[in-house]
Amino acid sequence: MDSRRSKPMPTEPGILAFHARCEAFYPADAVNASVKQQRQWYDALCAEFDAPSPEGLKRRDEVVAGRIPIRHYRPADIATETRIFYIHGGGFVFGSLESHDAICAELAHGARAELVAVDYRLAPEHAWPAAFEDSYAVLESLLAGGRPLVVVGDSAGGNLAAGIVLRAKEEGRSGIVGQALVYPALGGELAGGSYAEMAEAPGLSTADVAYYREVLKAPAADVFAHPLKAGDLSGLPPAYISAAHFDPLRDDARTYAARLAQAGVDVTYREEPQMIHAWLRARHMSPGARDGFRHLVQGVARLAGTA
Repeated sequence: MDSRRSKPMPTEPGILAFHARCEAFYPADAVNASVKQQRQWYDALCAEFDAPSPEGLKRRDEVVAGRIPIRHYRPADIATETRIFYIHGGGFVFGSLESHDAICAELAHGARAELVAVDYRLAPEHAWPAAFEDSYAVLESLLAGGRPLVVVGDSAGGNLAAGIVLRAKEEGRSGIVGQALVYPALGGELAGGSYAEMAEAPGLSTADVAYYREVLKAPAADVFAHPLKAGDLSGLPPAYISAAHFDPLRDDARTYAARLAQAGVDVTYREEPQMIHAWLRARHMSPGARDGFRHLVQGVARLAGTA
């Protein structure tokens, strides 16, 4: 009998078509290529899934602390003073204001709230804590404006979002009224759970996660880099956490949501049963991703007070 595990795969045609389209731009063994080549593939992939901007939405770019680029998204219909702070994914190695531009635009439009995205420094040129420091500097700048804030991040951005919210709590900062983490990487053990079950999942493997951790070089004991290692989660802002079933990071989201709930935090957890990592990009071609994005927008809107 063949002892090798079969590759876990969803059955929804839309997400399978999305995965095939992704691999045409970004091969499954991409981490074996140079970082320069990986970034070229990633940027081409992101461009492939670009989408029209919501009608009436306006963008404005500026720089925080003299060096950190950010982008403001102001939808035509704003229903709250609360802002959304979005931190993009990309394994800490890829991503920019352009890579997640359409996602940010649609999230701002759907939640009827101004959104600010950050272009943090990337590894390996800038190892830990550069991305964290950039994200936290923007958080400080936004909170200084006196308006409430919902912190949102996907994948590596979910890690940074959770981490800066933890630090803000430690420092006694007020003004963060919610956090939304989408398939976040939170520092789970690579040997068990979904890291074993979904080790060869489409879109992201456990070996890929290990690669990105090695590139980032965050200390193993740093709870801001590995939020699952935080001892006390009480007093954190309400959370919306979304996981993909076919994703080695799935149990990071599950476990963090459960621990938040145990600590008395108001948390909504949603696991997308047919989704793979990075399904946000599939929202216009997969029914499951479309539904998941709709729930994400509603979850962020509730946190922002516009639902």
